[in-house]
Amino acid sequence: MRPGVRLGVDVGSVRIGVARSDPGGVLASPLETVRSGKGDVDRLVELVGESAAVEVVVGLPTSLSGREGPAAESARRFARLLARRLPEGTVRLYDERLTTVSAEAGLRAGGVHGRARRKVVDQAAAAVLLQAALEAERSTGRPAGEIVRGTRT
Repeated sequence: MRPGVRLGVDVGSVRIGVARSDPGGVLASPLETVRSGKGDVDRLVELVGESAAVEVVVGLPTSLSGREGPAAESARRFARLLARRLPEGTVRLYDERLTTVSAEAGLRAGGVHGRARRKVVDQAAAAVLLQAALEAERSTGRPAGEIVRGTRT
């Protein structure tokens, strides 16, 4: 396992959930919810700096069959914008199938309901995504997901 803090990012049309790992890459924890839109990439770049993160894992929403739709293209676009602002090789896309569903279930089981759950579900989904990416790297010995190039294409 490579050392260093990683951030997990669950991109939504209204909110962006952010999670952070410990420096050993063992445990992902919810960190912050960022409002989507103006200044969102700026805030994520700040969080990378504040956390001294070595990598950002952006969730790629695909269907259960593995197909990519408009949400996946939006996540890819966002990841490219972020990659343009960070050192080459810092941003990766990782399949996030069912992360929000898992996060919602976990919060419900923990007794978090209604408005309180809506405030943290994006962070929880980012933590589920990041934890899955950490475990994938631990089991394979290779970084999880696909690298995002910040080039303009």
